[in-house]
Amino acid sequence: MTSLLVICTGNAARSVMAGAALAAREPSLTIVTAGTFSVDGQPISWRTREALQRVELSARNHRSQQITPEHVAAADLVLAMAPEHVAWIRREHPHAAHRTATLKRLVRDLPSDGPITERLDGLALHTVALEPWEEIIDPGGGEVDDFIACAHEVVALIDQIVDRLR
Repeated sequence: MTSLLVICTGNAARSVMAGAALAAREPSLTIVTAGTFSVDGQPISWRTREALQRVELSARNHRSQQITPEHVAAADLVLAMAPEHVAWIRREHPHAAHRTATLKRLVRDLPSDGPITERLDGLALHTVALEPWEEIIDPGGGEVDDFIACAHEVVALIDQIVDRLR
């Protein structure tokens, strides 16, 4: 079983969407979502809820939470929605840098054969230069259509990688 910590900034949209997609596609994964700058206990917004419904997902019981050292320690993989989140992990939890990457980078680079820890080690993620193309744009502050577009992007990326996360 693989344990994932899925992160974004506020744990209100992107990480929630990715966590819901992962849980729906691969129930054997242990998934926790959290934020780098989050207010604990907030439910998802109506825009996130609407976006999830449009991609046939739900996060009904979600409450936002700030990343804790325990979250990071328990995760086999820290899956970030943007390079800034990887940089935050590198700064705040450097011991986890070797198992932290953006979703887009892993879709592009993660091999499919072998134990996930070995495949992650082979990517030398702690040395990778973070690049702008890795960002999934935060829909926060946008209209509902921005949230829906983000949900479609996140789900498409999850569908490309879910089989490699076991």
